[in-house]
Amino acid sequence: MREDLVIVHTHFHKRRTGITRSIENVMPYLKEMSNTYLYGYGIEGSKLTKSQFKEILFSEKKVIVHCHRNNEIIKVLWYRLLGANFKLVTTRHAETTPSSLTKFLLKKSDEVITLTSSMHKKLGLKNTIVSHGVKTNVFQPQKDVKIKDVLQSNIILCAGRVREAKGQKVLLGALAPMLGGFSDWALVVVGKVDKPVFLQELKKIVEECGVEKQVYFINETTDIVSYYQASKILVAPSFSEGFSLVCVEAMSCGNTVVATKNVGVHSELITEGETGYLFDSGDVNGLGTVVNKILLGDFSELGENARKEVLTNWSAKKEAKELFTVYKK
Repeated sequence: MREDLVIVHTHFHKRRTGITRSIENVMPYLKEMSNTYLYGYGIEGSKLTKSQFKEILFSEKKVIVHCHRNNEIIKVLWYRLLGANFKLVTTRHAETTPSSLTKFLLKKSDEVITLTSSMHKKLGLKNTIVSHGVKTNVFQPQKDVKIKDVLQSNIILCAGRVREAKGQKVLLGALAPMLGGFSDWALVVVGKVDKPVFLQELKKIVEECGVEKQVYFINETTDIVSYYQASKILVAPSFSEGFSLVCVEAMSCGNTVVATKNVGVHSELITEGETGYLFDSGDVNGLGTVVNKILLGDFSELGENARKEVLTNWSAKKEAKELFTVYKK
C-alpha cells in the first residue's frame, strides 16, 4: 500500500457507459494499492467533493489524476494553471483519429494510455497499452438465470447502444431469417436506442421474417450481468469500437462470443475456434453461417475456454497492476 500516493479518477458524464463500468471495475483493486478516489458524477464509488478535490490537488502529496474525456482534462488543467501540482494520466477510449482539440489535450497529459494494439499504433503520440479488465468474481457463469418475459430457454444476446455503427441491422439480417427454425432460441437486443427510426427499421426486419415472438428489444439496464448469465451466445456485430468491454464481460460469464474481426479488441481477445468466433464486419452471410453452425452443433460452444482466457489475461486486477505501473513512472 502506497500511503504517499493519491489516485483520483474523474468522471463527468450523466450516462453510464463502458467507460463508467471500466472505471468501477478497476477501482477496488487500485484501492488496495493506494488511496484512490472518484471525482465527478454519473458513477458509483467513493467520490470527493469539489473542496476535497482542490485540497488534494494543492497539497504536498503525490497526486495522480486520471481522466477519460476531454471535458475532464479541461477541468483539471484549469487547476494546473492555478498552480496545482499533479501528474495527469489520460486514457484514449476511441479508435478514431483524434480531433485537433483532443490531440492538444492528450499532449498536455503526462502519460497517455490506449486500450488496443491498433489504437496504440494509430494514435501518433507516445502511449502505453493498458487493456480494460472485468471483475471476474462478478461477471461469472451462473446456472438457471432467467430473463423476465423471455419465453425461450436459450438466448442469443446483443448488448450495447442501438445504432447503425453497432451493427444490429447486420445482426437481424443474419439471424432473423433462421430463428424460425430454432423455436427454443430467442434473440435479445439490450441497449439504449439512439434514434427511434432505426429501431423501427430493425423491427420491420423481424416482422418480415415472422419471428416477432423470438426477438426482444430491451432498454439499457443496470443488471447486465444477469443477461450475460442467462445467455449462451453473445454477438458483437459492431463496425467500430474503442475497446468492446461487452465481449470481455460476456466471455467472463461463459458466453460463446461471435464478434467482428479487427474491430476494437475483438481480434486480440478472441482466438478463432478456440475462445470464440470472428467474422468480417457487415458480412450478413458470414455471421449467419457461424451462428447457424453453433445452433446445429457443428461448431462448439466455447464459453468455458472464453472464461479461462479472461481469468488469465483480461481481469480488472491485472489492469489495476498495469495502471499502477504507469502511475509510478
